Amino acid sequence: MNDTGTSQPIRSDGHTPYSRYVQTEVLHTLQDFVSDSPAEPAFLANVQISEIYWALITRELITAQAELRRDQIAATNRILRRIVSHMEAFNANWRSLSWLTPAELMPILKGLSAKHGKDTALQGWTFREMTFLLGVKDRPSLEHFEPQPQRHRQLTERLNSPSIYDDILAALARDGKPVPQACLKPAYAEAYKPSKEVEAIWAEIYRNDDPADHWRALAELLADIAVEFTNWKYLHLMATRRTFGSRPAYHGVDAIQWLLPTMEEIPFPEVWTARGLVA
Repeated sequence: MNDTGTSQPIRSDGHTPYSRYVQTEVLHTLQDFVSDSPAEPAFLANVQISEIYWALITRELITAQAELRRDQIAATNRILRRIVSHMEAFNANWRSLSWLTPAELMPILKGLSAKHGKDTALQGWTFREMTFLLGVKDRPSLEHFEPQPQRHRQLTERLNSPSIYDDILAALARDGKPVPQACLKPAYAEAYKPSKEVEAIWAEIYRNDDPADHWRALAELLADIAVEFTNWKYLHLMATRRTFGSRPAYHGVDAIQWLLPTMEEIPFPEVWTARGLVA
């Protein structure tokens, strides 16, 4: 009998229920070090944690899209609140690497290159799928996934599918808001072009002082998500400045110069510009 009073079959596989569920025996074999740097265990653990969080946020965004398509805005907002919490926890991981120096990082990167080939963080497909879902679309980035045909197909499909912002605009239109037709049937793979008409819709939503208004709550949650997404990119940029400097990376481009323009990729643009219209 277990502590709930129910019987369970006895299994002789050498694992506890916790170990089977968490897959601890597999999990703790997944750190394959490539250097003698004492910083590598922390570096690799943080990279792997990043992958898990990106996949988690992606799953949550897809779930939120399903609720939006059913016009369940309150349920959507509960999911968006979870995403904000995930992103806050995820961003806190950077503190675990705040001590990393160039002398500690470079042996890891050299070992990685020697064992696995020249690395580029641009090949993180989980991060790319998350950004596509957030509405930050970038067709040229697909070239980095050609060595992974399955992931290339997956990302191509995601690129050509609605982002969560596309689904939000469609839900606004079904709720009677005057969303332009061009925003309801866009070329999903193209970078989103802000609309003055959509900006005016968000401004009107912000003028509503009703704390129970689901759309206003949703707008603020979108702002929270955009802030946390941008915070992650900023922390990445500063970690790169601190540990990598101006060395060439990303196919020969200075890493810092490559990252700086991405700071302007802020999702849900009209949620931000509408604030300037509210008296």
